[in-house]
Amino acid sequence: MRKKGVCRFTPYSIMSAHAFALCADDFALSPAVTRGILEALAAGRLTATSAMTTRKGWPEAAKAFRDIAPQADLGLHFNLTLGGPLGEMPAFAPNGAFPAMNAIVPAAWRRALPRAEIRDELRRQLDAFEEAFGAPPDFVDGHQHVQVLPGIADDLIVELAQRGLAGKTWLRDSADRPKRIFARGRHWGKALTVAGLARGFRAKAKAAGFALNDGFSGFSDFDAKADYAEDFASYLRAPGGKPLIMCHPGHVDEELARLDPVTDSREVELAFLLSGRFLPILDAADAALARLSAM
Repeated sequence: MRKKGVCRFTPYSIMSAHAFALCADDFALSPAVTRGILEALAAGRLTATSAMTTRKGWPEAAKAFRDIAPQADLGLHFNLTLGGPLGEMPAFAPNGAFPAMNAIVPAAWRRALPRAEIRDELRRQLDAFEEAFGAPPDFVDGHQHVQVLPGIADDLIVELAQRGLAGKTWLRDSADRPKRIFARGRHWGKALTVAGLARGFRAKAKAAGFALNDGFSGFSDFDAKADYAEDFASYLRAPGGKPLIMCHPGHVDEELARLDPVTDSREVELAFLLSGRFLPILDAADAALARLSAM
């Protein structure tokens, strides 16, 4: 039985069938987002967060994570769509700003991306992670799921393998089975779209020796007026063998508002994670938080 207000991670050896990892995306995006994620980590309401090493606040965020949440997983949130790159990308980001996702996806499917530039940027972001954190990432995912796109996925897997991270660093599979997606009853359009983009990613990653989550949810309309608790309850339905739920908690500041359209809903998600509604929803689903790296 849980002590009131406390959420402890479940050791893998005693996990229920509904143990799941909960990851906050966009760590280091802005000071306010970072602060909110750290609050949720300190409260034991997250088991992972993925960091944007392209952002100027990343070194400070890395230090804060070490101080607050050494028991959680910290990953690289590979970024090709928000802000700008760490180095020159004359073909991909000629003005020093990343393109929009709706320009990247068709180029990826046409095999028309400047992959050499993207490989170099991936290396820079991985190097920036290790320089600030002192270790490789526990896992790698991608902002707007860029890690699963054709071409990008292949180069990501090769680069991580060359760094000796196969079997050590896990990868986010942003896809899930249609049966599970429909069983959740919400946001299935987004989930099916991303599953289509990720086709083939899982097989390639497993063949290269990488572990992945099995089951993925957390899609949202980012509507600050919606009841996020109802969304979250749906994420816990139809879990896979090693389910992962993404979330986007945080506070709002001018930097976030300048960079990203997802603002007020971050406050709503954070408030729910820290609220008294969170643990009863887990109990109702017979669910328990766990680190995916422990699975």
